[in-house]
Amino acid sequence: MAFDIEMIKGVYARMAERVDAAREVVGRPLTLAEKTLYNHLWDGKASTAFKRGADYVDFAPDRIACQDATAQMALLQFMQAGKEKVAVPTTVHCDHLIQAKVGAKTDLENAKHTSHEVFDFLSSVSNKYGIGFWKPGAGIIHQVVLENYAFPGGMMIGTDSHTVNAGGLGMVAIGVGGADAVDVMAGMPWELKFPKLIGVKLTGKLNGWTAPKDIILKVAGILTVKGGTGAIIEYFGEGAKSLSCTGKGTICNMGAEVGATTSTFGYDESMERYLRATGRDGVADAANEIASYLTGDDEVYAEPEKYFDEVIEINLDTLEPHINGPFTPDRATPVSEMKNVAIDNEWPLAVEWGLIGSCTNSSYEDISRAASIAKQAVEKNLKTKAEFGINPGSEQVRYTIERDGFIKTFEDLNAKIFTNACGPCIGQWAREGADKQEKNSIIHSFNRNFSKRADGNPNTHAFVASPEMVAAIAISGRLDFNPMTDTILNENGEEVKLDEPTGWELPPKGFDVEDPGYQAPEADGSSVEVSVSPTSERLQLLTPFKPWDGENITGAKLLIKAQGKCTTDHISMAGPWLRFRGHLDNISNNCLIGAVNAFGGATNKVKNQLTGELGEVPATARAYKAAGVPSVVIGDQNYGEGSSREHAAMEPRHLGVAAVIVKSFARIHETNLKKQGMLGLTFANEADYDLIKEDDTFNFVDLVDFAPNKQLTLEVEHADGSKDTIMLNHTYNAQQIEWFKAGSALNLIKAQNN
Repeated sequence: MAFDIEMIKGVYARMAERVDAAREVVGRPLTLAEKTLYNHLWDGKASTAFKRGADYVDFAPDRIACQDATAQMALLQFMQAGKEKVAVPTTVHCDHLIQAKVGAKTDLENAKHTSHEVFDFLSSVSNKYGIGFWKPGAGIIHQVVLENYAFPGGMMIGTDSHTVNAGGLGMVAIGVGGADAVDVMAGMPWELKFPKLIGVKLTGKLNGWTAPKDIILKVAGILTVKGGTGAIIEYFGEGAKSLSCTGKGTICNMGAEVGATTSTFGYDESMERYLRATGRDGVADAANEIASYLTGDDEVYAEPEKYFDEVIEINLDTLEPHINGPFTPDRATPVSEMKNVAIDNEWPLAVEWGLIGSCTNSSYEDISRAASIAKQAVEKNLKTKAEFGINPGSEQVRYTIERDGFIKTFEDLNAKIFTNACGPCIGQWAREGADKQEKNSIIHSFNRNFSKRADGNPNTHAFVASPEMVAAIAISGRLDFNPMTDTILNENGEEVKLDEPTGWELPPKGFDVEDPGYQAPEADGSSVEVSVSPTSERLQLLTPFKPWDGENITGAKLLIKAQGKCTTDHISMAGPWLRFRGHLDNISNNCLIGAVNAFGGATNKVKNQLTGELGEVPATARAYKAAGVPSVVIGDQNYGEGSSREHAAMEPRHLGVAAVIVKSFARIHETNLKKQGMLGLTFANEADYDLIKEDDTFNFVDLVDFAPNKQLTLEVEHADGSKDTIMLNHTYNAQQIEWFKAGSALNLIKAQNN
């Protein structure tokens, strides 16, 4: 069954006219990304050619997807917007609040018990406002979206950074904070700076041990974690057409790790096959009628250097399997080089866990290829040297792989089958012994490998690879194992070699499922009651942030000067903190506790200028707030990299932080700060970061003249009485400055609705 088929047909019905108009306005052939963007302009047909990386543009997305951790805050905000129903199709997926510990059945039941209050809240809110609800155990949001909602040429936003996974089905799918989603739910335009374009030309064809995952691992090594910021990555070429739809999804999914706005592929036969295999013949038929509009123009792909801001070419015939990490997803090492690289860097060679799953690699194809390695191991009398865990991507995938015998294959190898949920990928993993904080290595098919992310241990060296490579290394127990050349000693004392993985793009007998886990909303939800207990530790109704008083912010104190990598995991950790995602005050107790303080090099230890004592970051912020003293956060490069979690912006705002000043921002986090009425600013001269001292006080001398394209002046008072004047850049447009003045974008929405 195809959800929202009439909406999809409507998108396709207008596409030719709008794309043709845009091509005429722009005056040249168009990329796929441009076609999709111009077809989703809020104002309809294009009348101007937008400047990439410069012009803010209003868009009308087709749909919204929310996962349970971020949906809580998004829906708490939407409840304040004064609307009776969401304006566009919206879904909520319960996949983050299920901890991997014992195994699928037990872990799911435990989650339903411990998080019943949150699940009940999300279910009732969804019922009330016309939102589709996917129950705990139904699957990981992005796999479920790919199976049910994604469609070529569509535009979707989602409250998770890996919303970009839907690019595997030709969408422009973009991760956003909850406040952005609330705009669209409330029937308002969604604003985005018109992206730059990076073209990736794929030639040749994958072979042997090389998988779609290796393409994005290679791209991450080329672009680094910030090389895609502000850009859409568009894949094309014969190599792109040779990939499966879910393989394309894997590549797009990890595009978030290079900072890309999103990634996408043109519509082709693999997408059609996937649509039909997942029961969406009507979408495939409609897409076929306008197929030329669902991919880039021929001229673009023939001479990509003329149409993209940057072009990368990768020959799949010669691409080698990669292992990326540790601690960052862009440190790319070909498998053949890992032995020397690992020894040189003193990485632990013994691998303790191999984990397959996450929204990146949990499709039928992924599981089938990994299962082919597991089956070989059993047949060749091998046992895994590392512990082994599997997270299926959805109940449909789980049911089908159980029917086809793959789960038994894994269990024969003593693998642990976890729930259809995120689990270890987002820190929802009760890993035995992690509290000892011993130095160790693990390998997984996930997308991120930041310090502490999977198990809370800062000394866990996490490496990212394809599912089949994870399986091989889990069997060998060695990080430096190369399955293309190396052998393993089996239980009989024989040296055996693993054969190349095999698998199926789609299940030969088709997908099957008894209960996918979907709950349709009430047709009329006006009588549905949504209650939040005032004594709840998990949920808290929001109190609007105060508007700006129109005066210069003066006397602000330094809260923390973050040094080095400061991701949203460092600003607002996941793992055990996920249970507080619906309670702003409680979750604010994790604010910036993972950030490294430039003064002393410790985490969660900063100087309270009111007392002169060292204290925890949240407690220090609360002390400033109680005293009526604003505070400032200073940061390094690519500040806010990683998840779309807007808690990383809402927590500092709640604790009285007035401004975050950094060398550079990750896109989503910068937008989230703006949405919450904060000042997100960058040093005009990056070297001025070094001028900031531990006892500094900050005065914004010309904030009263805050305007687009106009620098702000910051006076920095040092404890010895000396001063520095620092110039700050910003990217606020007139609308975003109104968010700041109103105290938040939501405050402005409420005022407009009233």
